[in-house]
Amino acid sequence: MCLPILFAAVLTLTAAPAVGAKPAPDARFATFNASLNRGTEGELLADLSAPGDGQAAAIAEVIQRNRPDVLLLNEFDYVPGGAAADAFRRNYLARPQNGARPIDYPYAFTAPVNTGVPTGFDLDRNGTVGGGNDAHGFGLFEGQYGMLVLSKYPIDTAKVRTFQRFRWRDMPGALLPDDPATPAPRDWYPPEALDVLRLSSKSHWDVPIRIGRRDVHLLAAHPTPPTFDGPEDRNGTRNHDEIRFWADYVTPGRGGYIYDDTGRRGGLGAGERFVIAGDYNSDPVDGDSVPGAIDRLLRAPRVHDTRPASMGAAVAARQQGGANAEHRGDSRLDTADFNDAAPGNLRVDYVLPSRGLVVRGDGVFWPVPGTPMVRLNDASDHHLVRVDVLVP
Repeated sequence: MCLPILFAAVLTLTAAPAVGAKPAPDARFATFNASLNRGTEGELLADLSAPGDGQAAAIAEVIQRNRPDVLLLNEFDYVPGGAAADAFRRNYLARPQNGARPIDYPYAFTAPVNTGVPTGFDLDRNGTVGGGNDAHGFGLFEGQYGMLVLSKYPIDTAKVRTFQRFRWRDMPGALLPDDPATPAPRDWYPPEALDVLRLSSKSHWDVPIRIGRRDVHLLAAHPTPPTFDGPEDRNGTRNHDEIRFWADYVTPGRGGYIYDDTGRRGGLGAGERFVIAGDYNSDPVDGDSVPGAIDRLLRAPRVHDTRPASMGAAVAARQQGGANAEHRGDSRLDTADFNDAAPGNLRVDYVLPSRGLVVRGDGVFWPVPGTPMVRLNDASDHHLVRVDVLVP
């Protein structure tokens, strides 16, 4: 059984002062699809093992300029033992990049993901078994496109929940893909494949972060893109249900079916505070996702969508044209700079605090042309999204 790799420093919490109340702590939560994935296993660790990788330096500078307290990195290849995370912190984040101040994250969490893990079935029906399309999540090797949480605040490793092995069919009313050539519904995958096929294309993580005197649960995920399939829409339907998972998890009365990798059942308690973060590959208005997919999360009763925006995104949509000219959504909310022909720029990256956390500010790091930081727009095709909250 693959177990999560937990590596966090140990902190002794002290009691609140007997006289006088301490001010409520605030924290900047951020998500960034850093595109720190590589084509072969071990390549990312090799690139990060010394300073000098241009892309990693640019990603580190983006982080240093924005200075999040809690950060989820998507598309950071998983390396057992946290070796790649340690190398990135030591050789890039801890070193000034183009004059930006170094930043220290003493706490980190990473764990195995489903990318590249074989299912043993011909999921794409191309006549052969094997390769990324037949894995639990698309990947050329196990751990490609992984996730990494970095934090200035302690991570309560004993309470982390991972949902890597939750089966798709175990979600009530799962939107399983349908073979359009047959009259039977939702029958693209045979029953024996559904007996093993996992919901998460990477994983879903509930990572409690100790901020002040309470935990705030960072709910991290990276659903599959709703493309690269056929009329059965197997990736689109999966994207929908990966997003729905968190909506059910944080809504009292809806998460009873959920079980984690230790077998513990149930969703998040009604009194818990959380921040949902990640690249969800779904825009509320434009793009190719199943209609209403991300709305299930944005409109969940306990979720607060602050709608982070940037002028840089609006300028990019206007200058690049193409599919952007046909979009109906507000281009200021875009977080990813995709192909201008299709699908155009989209809002796909989210930081969604729970109600009960006091929002102090938000934004998308997308510098406008003519400013010194515009060179960092090429660090990734995604842009860092941040939300500042006060933790009562």
